[in-house]
Parts: sequence; structure tokens; C-alpha cells
Amino acid sequence: MKDLPVIRGRRKLIAELISQGEHLQQDFKYVISDARKIARTISAFANAAGGHLLIGVKDNGTIAGVRNEEDIFVVEQAAERYCRPPQHVEFAAYSIDTGITVIKASVSPADHKPVLAQDGDGTWKAYMRVADENIKASRLMCRAWQLSDADAGACYITMGDRETAVMQLVASAEAPLQPRSIALALHLSQKATDDILARLAAIGAITFTLCGDTFAITRP
Repeated sequence: MKDLPVIRGRRKLIAELISQGEHLQQDFKYVISDARKIARTISAFANAAGGHLLIGVKDNGTIAGVRNEEDIFVVEQAAERYCRPPQHVEFAAYSIDTGITVIKASVSPADHKPVLAQDGDGTWKAYMRVADENIKASRLMCRAWQLSDADAGACYITMGDRETAVMQLVASAEAPLQPRSIALALHLSQKATDDILARLAAIGAITFTLCGDTFAITRP
């Protein structure tokens, strides 16, 4: 790595990280070829608790080493050009064996959410991390993130009859509920229901869970 100091003698550290497998805050990347695809991972990490890419590691955990010094440039391009707002990535290079280097590219939680990633068709979408996958975030999740923005001031909600009814319904449900089913059960408009759910999610009173290919509402 021309401009990145290489840290030596950390094979054990990298081995410990790899032993954890890919998860909520870790992704393996052997080939860095698509900046937009990397932007989705950066978006997902930034919209949650942060995370890192281990570049030079195959999906099965095999250490192959970084193949091209341009990998750092592609990740930087993904973070700065294909993420909105642009994100900062911290890089650290670790020498594993002679000629074999692994790069850890770390992404911090964003101060301003949602962080969007640009797809190949030019559209911007927010992603979240579910286990080891990047999943497109729902409109309600994005609204909740906006309400809880670090610079937007404290998010608050007045617990009136409708808000209390929503909380009681979610608390008593045996399975996650779809926003539409909550609106129907409580005889509320979808707009009013969505507004209540977004505010409750912003203060952490409810959370979103992936059910099939959609996000549903459940208790934290």
C-alpha cells in the first residue's frame, strides 16, 4: 500500500475477526469492483451501529490478500460519490504473511440518517444491515431516522389515546405487525398510523423487523 502504513504482527487479530464470520458489523470482500455495491454496505453500516469491511478475505473466510491497491480508491469513491451524505472511511492495512495484506475499512454510525446509496439506475435508496445482508430500508424506517437526527433536536411524542392504542396492540401481538394491519385494527388512516409509528420508532419504543421481504413492527 503506497500511502497506507502497513501494521505487522497482527495475524491473530485478523484471524479472530474472521472467525466471527460475516455479521451485522462485518463484511468480507475479496474483490472490490463495484463502487455502488460497496456504497450499499457503507449505507447499511452508517444507518446502524457502524461496521467494517475486511478486504482481501473471501466469503468462506480464506485470507487471499488485497489484489489491487486501487481497492482503497474504489471504497473511497463509494463513500464519497455514491453515498449521500458522503461518508468517511478509516483504513488500516495488516500484513499477514509475506506479500499478503488485509485491509480493514471501518465505517462509523452516521450523525445524519438515513444515509442513501446510489443504485445503477441513478436512484438513491437507504439500506440497513440484517444479519450479514444489506436490505433496502422501508419508508417508515427512513422517516424514523430523520426524526431522530442528531441535529434535529429531541424527538418527542405525545402519548394520546391513539398512540397508547398502538403501543398496546404491538405489545399484545404474538407476531410482528404490518403497518397496514395496525391501521385497520385501530380504525386509523394509514397516514396517521405511519406518523405515530415513525415517532415511536424514533424514540425507541418500537422497532422494525424483517418478515419475508417486508419490515413489520414489534417491541424492542
